[in-house]
Amino acid sequence: MFWEFGTELFSFAFFPDFNLAISELAELAEPEAWDFSDEPPELRSNKILKNYLEYTFRKLKSDNQISFYQSRRYACFNTGLYTKGLENIYAYFEKNWNEDALSPYYFKGFCKASNFTLLRVTAGDLPKRANFFQYPGKLVYDPNVPLAPDYDHILEDNLERFPKIFECESWSERLRRLKGAIDEAQKRVEANYKIAVPQFYNGNIQLLLPLKLTSGSSLPDLALATYRERNTYVARTCLTLKMAYSNARLIVQPQSSWLTTNI
Repeated sequence: MFWEFGTELFSFAFFPDFNLAISELAELAEPEAWDFSDEPPELRSNKILKNYLEYTFRKLKSDNQISFYQSRRYACFNTGLYTKGLENIYAYFEKNWNEDALSPYYFKGFCKASNFTLLRVTAGDLPKRANFFQYPGKLVYDPNVPLAPDYDHILEDNLERFPKIFECESWSERLRRLKGAIDEAQKRVEANYKIAVPQFYNGNIQLLLPLKLTSGSSLPDLALATYRERNTYVARTCLTLKMAYSNARLIVQPQSSWLTTNI
């Protein structure tokens, strides 16, 4: 899930300079790494933050949590981010009066909760953060529930995400290596449930487990995406660590070391 142009956020509002706006948001928010560490400095553009903002907007829109004011002249949503002083940060928009405009609103700025203009427009009735916690139990992996991986689907559809060594191996060798990694991940999450990292994908909560596929490596190669179907966890895909981090960041800044190391 990586951010790209042609998004729902752009359909909603025109940004005069989106990269500048995102840079200002990164400065306003609590310090956080918004690019991956292996990205060359000259190519860094807060990609994680762009992805976060787009999919936070989609979640809020689907839950009807975009707020409108003064006969819909103004619009606002809660970014879910905080300033260094722990004030909520909001995205603030005004009606786009350009008759040829492709977007109904015009971006005015990212504002903290105490911003005078924002308080005047909203009369203090500020929107809430996106709610990913309607069912808190889904955020914790239950090691007593069996896991049923779809090995065929994982290997057939995701092979390009696997380590290069898989290209030289037979199907049976790949399967053996994958089964071993999943078995190890299950044992680790049994020992420490916090290893499972929640992510938001396609409107649902999933739990990510680390997969170590390369012998001797101290870090996982991929993340196995699991979701619960009644009394069974199902796994049909795996993600690169970058994909996993971007998805997990929609809910909260990940803290598990297996996902944050070298991100």
